[in-house]
Amino acid sequence: MAKKLVIKVTAGADAPERCSQAFTVAAVAAASGVEVSLWLTGESTWFALPGRAAEFELPHAAPLPELVEGILAGGTITVCSQCAARRGIEEKDLIEGARIAGAQVFVSEIMPDGVQALVY
Repeated sequence: MAKKLVIKVTAGADAPERCSQAFTVAAVAAASGVEVSLWLTGESTWFALPGRAAEFELPHAAPLPELVEGILAGGTITVCSQCAARRGIEEKDLIEGARIAGAQVFVSEIMPDGVQALVY
């Protein structure tokens, strides 16, 4: 059975190291052939909008746009529906390949055997 990694990011530019770690782990896992599902919540939600990842800066960290590209090449990016609604973000606003979904979808992703869930 193939393993799946579900990562929830709860921080954005407000906690750049934690945010960068989540995107880095997701991108490395995707590049390693692991099925990856990255969930953006809270302030990380903004990185699902075109151009926003390019605004993120953290010394000695991989550029966020490259990490996003790597994640989407081998996995999915989902924006929390409540987080999107609080920020006035709609599906049409997202980068190509990203989607909006709620807690029911998150729970359905993390419960099957063979799934590892991480929260940053």
